[in-house]
Amino acid sequence: MRDEIVRAITADGWVKAVAITGTGIVERARQIHKTLPMATAALGRALCAASMMGNMQKTEDGSVSLQFRGGGPLGKILAVSDWKGNVRGCVDHPQVSLLEKYRGKLDVGAAVGKDGTLTVIRDLRMKEPYIGTIPLVSGEIAEDVTQYFAQSEQTPTVCALGVLVERDQSVRCAGGYLVQLLPGAPENVISKIEAGIAKVDSVTEMMSRGLDAGAILEAVLEELEPKLLEREPVEYRCNCSRERVEGMLISLGKAELEDVLQKGEDLSVSCQFCDTPYVFTPGDVEKLLHGLSEQEQEQ
Repeated sequence: MRDEIVRAITADGWVKAVAITGTGIVERARQIHKTLPMATAALGRALCAASMMGNMQKTEDGSVSLQFRGGGPLGKILAVSDWKGNVRGCVDHPQVSLLEKYRGKLDVGAAVGKDGTLTVIRDLRMKEPYIGTIPLVSGEIAEDVTQYFAQSEQTPTVCALGVLVERDQSVRCAGGYLVQLLPGAPENVISKIEAGIAKVDSVTEMMSRGLDAGAILEAVLEELEPKLLEREPVEYRCNCSRERVEGMLISLGKAELEDVLQKGEDLSVSCQFCDTPYVFTPGDVEKLLHGLSEQEQEQ
Protein backbone atom coordinates (compact mmCIF):
# COMPACT_ATOMS: atom_id res chain seq x y z
CA MET A 1 0.00 0.00 0.00
CA ARG A 2 1.63 3.24 -1.11
CA ASP A 3 1.85 6.34 1.03
CA GLU A 4 -0.78 8.80 -0.10
CA ILE A 5 -3.25 11.45 0.99
CA VAL A 6 -6.86 11.39 -0.16
CA ARG A 7 -9.26 14.29 0.26
CA ALA A 8 -13.04 14.09 0.16
CA ILE A 9 -16.21 16.09 0.58
CA THR A 10 -19.66 14.74 1.38
CA ALA A 11 -22.53 14.86 -1.10
CA ASP A 12 -24.36 17.50 0.96
CA GLY A 13 -21.25 19.71 1.07
CA TRP A 14 -21.25 20.03 4.87
CA VAL A 15 -18.19 17.90 5.62
CA LYS A 16 -14.65 17.83 4.29
CA ALA A 17 -12.19 15.10 5.15
CA VAL A 18 -8.67 13.89 4.50
CA ALA A 19 -6.95 10.58 5.19
CA ILE A 20 -3.39 9.35 4.94
CA THR A 21 -1.70 6.00 4.58
CA GLY A 22 1.81 6.70 5.84
CA THR A 23 3.47 3.38 6.65
CA GLY A 24 6.53 4.15 4.54
CA ILE A 25 6.88 7.61 6.06
CA VAL A 26 6.91 6.30 9.61
CA GLU A 27 9.19 3.38 8.78
CA ARG A 28 11.67 5.79 7.17
CA ALA A 29 11.57 7.98 10.29
CA ARG A 30 12.21 4.88 12.43
CA GLN A 31 15.23 3.94 10.36
CA ILE A 32 16.71 7.45 10.38
CA HIS A 33 16.24 8.13 14.09
CA LYS A 34 16.63 4.51 15.25
CA THR A 35 13.48 4.80 17.33
CA LEU A 36 12.23 2.10 19.67
CA PRO A 37 8.50 1.24 19.41
CA MET A 38 7.40 3.88 21.93
CA ALA A 39 8.98 6.75 19.99
CA THR A 40 7.99 5.21 16.65
CA ALA A 41 4.32 5.29 17.63
CA ALA A 42 4.35 8.85 18.97
CA LEU A 43 6.49 10.37 16.22
CA GLY A 44 4.54 8.41 13.59
CA ARG A 45 1.22 9.83 14.75
CA ALA A 46 2.64 13.35 14.73
CA LEU A 47 4.04 12.88 11.21
CA CYS A 48 0.70 11.65 9.86
CA ALA A 49 -1.18 14.54 11.49
CA ALA A 50 1.27 17.14 10.18
CA SER A 51 1.15 15.66 6.68
CA MET A 52 -2.65 15.92 6.51
CA MET A 53 -2.68 19.45 7.93
CA GLY A 54 0.01 20.59 5.49
CA ASN A 55 -1.90 19.14 2.55
CA MET A 56 -5.17 20.73 3.66
CA GLN A 57 -3.95 24.33 3.68
CA LYS A 58 -2.84 24.34 0.01
CA THR A 59 -0.68 27.46 0.28
CA GLU A 60 2.02 26.91 -2.32
CA ASP A 61 5.46 26.64 -0.68
CA GLY A 62 3.82 26.97 2.75
CA SER A 63 4.39 24.61 5.66
CA VAL A 64 2.87 23.37 8.90
CA SER A 65 4.87 22.47 12.00
CA LEU A 66 3.57 20.58 15.04
CA GLN A 67 5.54 20.77 18.29
CA PHE A 68 4.50 18.55 21.19
CA ARG A 69 6.08 19.36 24.56
CA GLY A 70 4.29 17.24 27.13
CA GLY A 71 6.90 16.74 29.81
CA GLY A 72 7.01 12.98 29.20
CA PRO A 73 10.12 10.83 28.72
CA LEU A 74 10.10 11.29 24.92
CA GLY A 75 10.80 15.01 25.24
CA LYS A 76 9.87 17.31 22.37
CA ILE A 77 8.30 15.82 19.24
CA LEU A 78 8.51 17.89 16.07
CA ALA A 79 6.84 17.20 12.72
CA VAL A 80 7.03 19.53 9.71
CA SER A 81 5.01 19.19 6.50
CA ASP A 82 5.19 21.05 3.22
CA TRP A 83 2.07 22.20 1.38
CA LYS A 84 1.71 18.88 -0.43
CA GLY A 85 2.00 16.68 2.65
CA ASN A 86 5.62 15.58 2.39
CA VAL A 87 6.83 15.48 5.95
CA ARG A 88 9.85 15.17 8.22
CA GLY A 89 10.27 15.03 11.98
CA CYS A 90 12.30 14.13 15.03
CA VAL A 91 11.96 13.26 18.70
CA ASP A 92 14.30 14.23 21.52
CA HIS A 93 14.64 10.77 23.07
CA PRO A 94 14.07 8.01 20.49
CA GLN A 95 15.26 5.20 22.76
CA VAL A 96 12.60 5.44 25.47
CA SER A 97 11.62 2.06 26.92
CA LEU A 98 8.23 0.50 26.31
CA LEU A 99 5.25 1.95 28.18
CA GLU A 100 1.99 -0.02 27.88
CA LYS A 101 -1.59 0.69 28.92
CA TYR A 102 -2.04 -3.05 28.84
CA ARG A 103 -0.25 -5.89 27.09
CA GLY A 104 0.16 -5.07 23.41
CA LYS A 105 -1.18 -1.48 23.69
CA LEU A 106 1.43 1.29 23.77
CA ASP A 107 0.73 4.14 26.18
CA VAL A 108 1.61 7.05 23.90
CA GLY A 109 -0.04 9.56 26.23
CA ALA A 110 2.27 8.63 29.11
CA ALA A 111 5.35 8.73 26.89
CA VAL A 112 4.48 12.16 25.43
CA GLY A 113 3.00 13.52 28.67
CA LYS A 114 0.16 16.00 29.02
CA ASP A 115 1.80 18.59 31.26
CA GLY A 116 2.68 20.90 28.40
CA THR A 117 1.59 22.30 25.06
CA LEU A 118 0.93 21.66 21.40
CA THR A 119 2.16 24.49 19.19
CA VAL A 120 1.09 24.68 15.55
CA ILE A 121 3.04 26.98 13.25
CA ARG A 122 1.47 27.70 9.87
CA ASP A 123 3.76 29.41 7.37
CA LEU A 124 1.39 30.85 4.77
CA ARG A 125 4.19 32.73 2.97
CA MET A 126 3.15 36.01 4.54
CA LYS A 127 5.25 38.36 6.65
CA GLU A 128 4.72 36.41 9.85
CA PRO A 129 3.66 32.80 10.39
CA TYR A 130 0.46 32.01 12.29
CA ILE A 131 1.28 30.44 15.65
CA GLY A 132 -1.33 28.73 17.83
CA THR A 133 -0.62 27.07 21.18
CA ILE A 134 -2.96 25.04 23.38
CA PRO A 135 -2.50 22.97 26.54
CA LEU A 136 -2.21 19.26 25.80
CA VAL A 137 -5.33 17.24 26.53
CA SER A 138 -3.91 13.72 26.75
CA GLY A 139 -0.60 13.45 24.90
CA GLU A 140 -2.19 10.86 22.62
CA ILE A 141 -1.62 13.22 19.63
CA ALA A 142 -4.99 12.72 17.87
CA GLU A 143 -7.03 14.09 20.77
CA ASP A 144 -4.67 17.03 21.07
CA VAL A 145 -4.95 17.84 17.35
CA THR A 146 -8.76 17.67 17.66
CA GLN A 147 -8.62 20.12 20.56
CA TYR A 148 -6.28 22.43 18.64
CA PHE A 149 -8.80 22.82 15.81
CA ALA A 150 -11.61 23.45 18.29
CA GLN A 151 -9.74 26.05 20.35
CA SER A 152 -7.45 27.83 17.89
CA GLU A 153 -9.39 27.60 14.64
CA GLN A 154 -12.96 27.13 15.92
CA THR A 155 -13.45 24.23 13.52
CA PRO A 156 -15.28 21.13 14.81
CA THR A 157 -12.90 18.31 13.94
CA VAL A 158 -12.41 14.61 14.54
CA CYS A 159 -8.87 13.27 14.25
CA ALA A 160 -7.91 9.59 14.39
CA LEU A 161 -4.34 8.32 14.11
CA GLY A 162 -2.64 4.97 14.45
CA VAL A 163 0.76 3.29 14.21
CA LEU A 164 1.15 -0.47 14.52
CA VAL A 165 4.66 -1.76 15.26
CA GLU A 166 5.77 -5.32 14.49
CA ARG A 167 7.70 -7.51 16.93
CA ASP A 168 10.88 -6.80 14.96
CA GLN A 169 10.22 -3.07 15.63
CA SER A 170 9.41 -2.28 11.98
CA VAL A 171 6.20 -0.42 11.13
CA ARG A 172 3.38 -2.68 10.00
CA CYS A 173 1.01 0.17 9.19
CA ALA A 174 0.47 3.84 9.99
CA GLY A 175 -2.14 6.39 9.00
CA GLY A 176 -5.06 8.50 10.08
CA TYR A 177 -7.93 10.75 9.08
CA LEU A 178 -9.30 14.22 9.78
CA VAL A 179 -13.01 15.00 9.44
CA GLN A 180 -14.20 18.62 9.66
CA LEU A 181 -17.62 20.24 9.75
CA LEU A 182 -18.13 23.29 7.58
CA PRO A 183 -19.99 26.32 9.04
CA GLY A 184 -23.74 25.86 9.30
CA ALA A 185 -23.78 22.06 9.26
CA PRO A 186 -27.09 20.73 10.67
CA GLU A 187 -27.32 18.45 13.71
CA ASN A 188 -28.22 15.36 11.70
CA VAL A 189 -24.88 15.59 9.88
CA ILE A 190 -23.06 15.56 13.21
CA SER A 191 -25.06 12.51 14.28
CA LYS A 192 -24.15 10.65 11.09
CA ILE A 193 -20.45 11.39 11.58
CA GLU A 194 -20.58 10.18 15.17
CA ALA A 195 -22.37 7.01 14.08
CA GLY A 196 -19.84 6.36 11.33
CA ILE A 197 -16.86 6.77 13.65
CA ALA A 198 -18.46 4.52 16.27
CA LYS A 199 -19.09 1.83 13.66
CA VAL A 200 -15.61 1.58 12.12
CA ASP A 201 -12.54 -0.08 13.60
CA SER A 202 -9.37 1.75 14.55
CA VAL A 203 -7.15 3.14 11.81
CA THR A 204 -4.56 0.36 12.17
CA GLU A 205 -7.23 -2.36 12.18
CA MET A 206 -8.74 -0.99 8.97
CA MET A 207 -5.33 -0.73 7.34
CA SER A 208 -4.43 -4.25 8.46
CA ARG A 209 -7.49 -5.44 6.54
CA GLY A 210 -6.17 -3.73 3.42
CA LEU A 211 -8.20 -0.50 3.42
CA ASP A 212 -6.39 2.42 1.83
CA ALA A 213 -6.96 6.09 2.62
CA GLY A 214 -9.94 6.40 0.28
CA ALA A 215 -11.63 3.29 1.65
CA ILE A 216 -11.14 4.54 5.20
CA LEU A 217 -12.94 7.80 4.39
CA GLU A 218 -15.73 5.91 2.63
CA ALA A 219 -16.19 3.71 5.72
CA VAL A 220 -16.20 6.59 8.20
CA LEU A 221 -18.51 8.80 6.11
CA GLU A 222 -20.64 6.04 4.57
CA GLU A 223 -23.98 7.60 5.55
CA LEU A 224 -22.97 10.96 4.06
CA GLU A 225 -21.97 9.65 0.62
CA PRO A 226 -18.42 10.99 0.42
CA LYS A 227 -17.01 12.03 -2.94
CA LEU A 228 -13.30 11.30 -3.20
CA LEU A 229 -11.39 14.18 -4.73
CA GLU A 230 -7.61 14.10 -5.10
CA ARG A 231 -5.13 11.34 -4.39
CA GLU A 232 -1.58 12.57 -3.87
CA PRO A 233 1.54 10.54 -3.10
CA VAL A 234 3.47 11.69 -0.03
CA GLU A 235 6.81 10.73 1.47
CA TYR A 236 9.29 11.40 4.24
CA ARG A 237 11.27 14.25 2.70
CA CYS A 238 13.94 16.48 4.18
CA ASN A 239 14.88 19.73 2.45
CA CYS A 240 18.23 20.21 4.15
CA SER A 241 21.26 21.30 2.13
CA ARG A 242 24.80 22.47 2.69
CA GLU A 243 23.68 26.02 1.90
CA ARG A 244 21.02 25.88 4.63
CA VAL A 245 23.57 24.61 7.16
CA GLU A 246 25.96 27.38 6.14
CA GLY A 247 23.19 29.89 6.82
CA MET A 248 22.64 28.37 10.25
CA LEU A 249 26.36 28.61 11.07
CA ILE A 250 26.51 32.23 9.91
CA SER A 251 23.54 33.01 12.17
CA LEU A 252 25.64 31.93 15.16
CA GLY A 253 27.67 35.11 14.73
CA LYS A 254 31.29 36.10 14.28
CA ALA A 255 32.46 35.26 17.81
CA GLU A 256 31.13 31.68 17.66
CA LEU A 257 32.70 31.04 14.26
CA GLU A 258 36.04 32.44 15.45
CA ASP A 259 35.96 30.04 18.41
CA VAL A 260 35.35 27.14 16.01
CA LEU A 261 38.19 28.28 13.77
CA GLN A 262 40.66 28.56 16.67
CA LYS A 263 40.17 24.88 17.50
CA GLY A 264 41.60 24.03 14.10
CA GLU A 265 39.37 20.96 13.68
CA ASP A 266 36.72 19.91 11.19
CA LEU A 267 33.20 20.82 12.26
CA SER A 268 30.55 18.17 11.61
CA VAL A 269 26.89 19.18 11.68
CA SER A 270 24.12 16.60 11.24
CA CYS A 271 20.58 17.43 10.12
CA GLN A 272 18.10 16.86 12.93
CA PHE A 273 15.55 15.43 10.50
CA CYS A 274 17.57 13.06 8.32
CA ASP A 275 20.98 12.73 10.05
CA THR A 276 22.85 13.77 6.89
CA PRO A 277 26.32 14.96 8.02
CA TYR A 278 27.80 18.19 6.70
CA VAL A 279 31.54 18.62 7.34
CA PHE A 280 33.20 22.03 7.40
CA THR A 281 36.99 22.27 7.40
CA PRO A 282 38.79 25.18 9.08
CA GLY A 283 39.14 26.62 5.57
CA ASP A 284 35.37 26.44 5.07
CA VAL A 285 34.76 28.20 8.38
CA GLU A 286 37.30 30.87 7.42
CA LYS A 287 35.37 31.53 4.19
CA LEU A 288 32.13 31.90 6.17
CA LEU A 289 33.84 34.40 8.47
CA HIS A 290 35.17 36.31 5.49
CA GLY A 291 31.69 36.48 3.97
CA LEU A 292 30.23 37.62 7.30
CA SER A 293 32.84 40.39 7.56
CA GLU A 294 32.01 41.60 4.04
CA GLN A 295 28.30 41.73 4.94
CA GLU A 296 29.09 43.83 8.01
CA GLN A 297 31.18 46.23 5.94
CA GLU A 298 28.39 46.66 3.39
CA GLN A 299 25.97 47.53 6.16
